[in-house]
Amino acid sequence: MSQRTPLNAVNRRAFMQRAAALGISVAGLETLLAACGGGGGNGGGDIRWTNWANTGEIQRFKDFTANYNKTHNANVSYNFIPSANNNYFTKIQTELNGNAGPDVFYVGDGDIGKLVANQSIVELTDLLNSDKSKSKEADFQAGLWGAAKTLSGKIYGVPVDCNPLVLWYNKKVLEDAGITTMPADLFEQGKWTREAFDDMIQRIKAKKKYGYVMESSSTAYWAWCTVNGGKVYDKDGYGDLIVQDDLKAMDALNWLTQRVREKVVVYAGSLPKGQGSDLAFISGQTGFIAVGRWNLPTFKLSKGLRYDCVPYPSPTGKIAPAPVALAYMVINKKTKLLDKAFDFLTNFVSKDGQHFRLQGNGNAVPSLSSKELDPLVTEGNDPEHAHYLLDARAAGYALFPAEANTPGLTDDIKTALDPVWLQGKDIKTTLADFASKANPRIKQAMEKIK
Repeated sequence: MSQRTPLNAVNRRAFMQRAAALGISVAGLETLLAACGGGGGNGGGDIRWTNWANTGEIQRFKDFTANYNKTHNANVSYNFIPSANNNYFTKIQTELNGNAGPDVFYVGDGDIGKLVANQSIVELTDLLNSDKSKSKEADFQAGLWGAAKTLSGKIYGVPVDCNPLVLWYNKKVLEDAGITTMPADLFEQGKWTREAFDDMIQRIKAKKKYGYVMESSSTAYWAWCTVNGGKVYDKDGYGDLIVQDDLKAMDALNWLTQRVREKVVVYAGSLPKGQGSDLAFISGQTGFIAVGRWNLPTFKLSKGLRYDCVPYPSPTGKIAPAPVALAYMVINKKTKLLDKAFDFLTNFVSKDGQHFRLQGNGNAVPSLSSKELDPLVTEGNDPEHAHYLLDARAAGYALFPAEANTPGLTDDIKTALDPVWLQGKDIKTTLADFASKANPRIKQAMEKIK
């Protein structure tokens, strides 16, 4: 997606890229077909749609498109053009600027704001709430709109599905550290607090393993702030960066900084080249990582790996707001067949559409609030507490609009905080200095999007 790629490095696309799931032939196909389009991608009455996809997903998207063509008596043909991960958004922008963009396409949660600002995608508010839509705005989890929804309520993209971030733990690593009560059991007892988590990662570190590997992304840091009751941005995520002045947020970050210095928490940016948190988890080198459901297919294939998931710990021991990785489906403003493009979009994100795409070995969580779709996540009880993913979705939030809408801000946050994690620089001083420079940029960016 669930897509800057969502939640920076914390996203399933980055993982699949490391797993070498994409082939040159896919990119070649995309290039060839894209070259045949033009003028909004409606040559010959066709509608083109595209997304990033690994080889395991491509066939499912092809099947969905074929089924749509078969079951909808439209006088146009819908064509799926898979695209490689590398430079996906850059290619989309180039095509849009050259009037050769696809009619319907995915865009990541960190990139959609750019398309809203330059007015290259269709506002969907009225269509989404009309009789033409299979699902209304209220049918989707409220926290998933992110930068796809402006402060004034205008909607420009629809969540295709989502990936709530939760903690995944390697049971053997915990057991080897003498831990007998698993995190999920503590959560059920209302005792899953940061103190309980801290005790576990300290024990794991004593066995010369990583307690927890923290991703090198802004959402990996902000998660600990929000589950601790802190705020990161003002105005419900649309305003200034205020994390540096929020006591609860800074309490969490100070704790995190200290644990990184003690090497109880390991910053992913310090791992050996080519090794990510996922590989450390599978190989039994770490007790905890924080990812979405996108890693589940690989966990299933890892022989001997025993794993489960649990929400982030919180002061109350109950679930608290944490990030959700997302991609949105949008429509090219220059499409010549808006109604046909929207019909495809609304079917794609509908209950039937999400069921078609996520059934079997799905690697995401439905974005719709639907008891009919929830079993797609919990079927087979893999992991045992898979329903926590649904709970995390309900409590979670998309990438903050202020951050998503400000060009380069997410990358700049990572760059600014690298010295904190790698060199021991003071976290509050660093954030205060960064905010003084970032907030004028945020204000300028948000003024372009009403």
